[in-house]
Amino acid sequence: MVTVAENMVHALRANGIDRVYGIPGDSLNGFTDALRKDGTIRWVHVRHEESAAFAAAADAALTGELAVVAGSCGPGNLHLINGLYDANRSRVPVLAIAAHIPTVEIGTGYFQETHPQELFRESSVYVEYVADASQMPRLMEIAMRAAIEKRGVAVLVIPRTRPVIVPRGDELAQAATLLNAAKKVTILAGAGVEGAHDEVIALADRLGAPIVHALRGKEHIEYDNPFDVGMTGLLGFASGFRAMDDADTLLILGSDFPYTQFYPDGATTIQVDIRGEQLGKRHPLDLGLVGDVRATADALLPRLQEKSDRSHLDDATQHYRKTRAKLDDLAVKARGRAPIHPQYLARLIDEAAASDAIFTADVGSPTVWAARYFTMTEKRRLIGSFNHGSMANAIMHAIGAQVARPDQQVIALAGDGGLAMMLGELITITQNKLPVKTIVVNNSSLNFVELEMKAAGFVTYGTDLHNPDFAAVAQALGIFARRVERSEDLLDAVAEVLAHDGPALLDVVTERQELSMPPSISAEQVKGFALYAIRTVMSGRGDELLDLARANWRQLF
Repeated sequence: MVTVAENMVHALRANGIDRVYGIPGDSLNGFTDALRKDGTIRWVHVRHEESAAFAAAADAALTGELAVVAGSCGPGNLHLINGLYDANRSRVPVLAIAAHIPTVEIGTGYFQETHPQELFRESSVYVEYVADASQMPRLMEIAMRAAIEKRGVAVLVIPRTRPVIVPRGDELAQAATLLNAAKKVTILAGAGVEGAHDEVIALADRLGAPIVHALRGKEHIEYDNPFDVGMTGLLGFASGFRAMDDADTLLILGSDFPYTQFYPDGATTIQVDIRGEQLGKRHPLDLGLVGDVRATADALLPRLQEKSDRSHLDDATQHYRKTRAKLDDLAVKARGRAPIHPQYLARLIDEAAASDAIFTADVGSPTVWAARYFTMTEKRRLIGSFNHGSMANAIMHAIGAQVARPDQQVIALAGDGGLAMMLGELITITQNKLPVKTIVVNNSSLNFVELEMKAAGFVTYGTDLHNPDFAAVAQALGIFARRVERSEDLLDAVAEVLAHDGPALLDVVTERQELSMPPSISAEQVKGFALYAIRTVMSGRGDELLDLARANWRQLF
């Protein structure tokens, strides 16, 4: 007789699934045994269920197809949640198989009892409890379909088609009227421009519009783009902020950019998004269009008049070139025996990485340096916890990326705090023979948290990290590793680590006091830094201010 677990495995195989991420547990024994008997689906064994969920999220982001993760009952389910939140907010299709306690014990306070359907409700687009074996084939199909069509997490896989939606003709006409009347149009491109690179470029050319990208739009629109003026937001460029601020009309394409203070006041705003509920969510709109970006751009283009006045575009691109040059001036060797500038590290990684490299970056300062110094090509990818903002994602995302793309170079830019948090996943990398390259930004601190404290006027506290020699730790685990403390040694070390045939780690001691300046500094931030300076001196830590000035003098003058 076929068991429910065997039926599940058959359904996964029939829908093209060839790997499942997870950790075995007694409540999963039937499922893992069915995988063993089947023999066609790979079990990717990690060291923590959170890592399994992040790995599945990266896998789905790279392939565009359903990724599967499994967790045992109770704590195993709970450990999945953070990674599933990340996957759901990144809108990638993941199926989570959550084991549960025996049905007859539910509600009795049984060992490891939780209520998974309640736990997973906010981190999924579909969650359902299978109370009877006869439900499983049908619910499995519903869950898979929900994950694919809604691009999110289904807890329990799958027409692989994505809906193509185009606004009505009268809506397109209204958009064309507004855009044709505008004198200074700027485009804000988000993750929704994936697959629409050429169509968006054509719109920008017709409108004479600079293209600003949000962080998740970077990998899809930055490359081969003469209209690119960089990123906006807290991690962005002055040029991106200015191009939006100077616009009289803003065209938002597939972006859920959340920072309201960076939207222009008084500009006519048009938003295109395939999810109608996102329209006007972040900023008031003059027109909202429900549509796939590629199809909508294609339908809108013939209705648009070509702008003969390109002064707004010319001004924005010229300002971008100046901003880019200033950023590049910071990516240089440190003088003498001073700690390495993280900008220099990021630049060297970018220059040495393969043209189809997949980058992952930890939340915090590694994301800043990745956003500013990793250049995209048509084949490069950049994955991070950009919406959910979870620490320690880089190494977990890298595991899934390398499994999904075994023949591509995967580089994890990890913070020292993030790596320490999920240090056990280095063992996952070696056990699964994954040639992930881990680059550690080792500044002995929760660096971005310190920056936030300074901007808010607080004396830094509780952010010190007393780190081990991460290279020595990696070597003890069988990973090729190097540690670099001086700029003159970095170029060769980066090349050596990236060229190594197998997993490798580079531990780089970087400048703790390096500031990642936002594109626009508010009066509150200036006030906050002044308070921080006064309070730091009064607390007897004036030497910290001297270190801060030494490290950032070149940014200020």
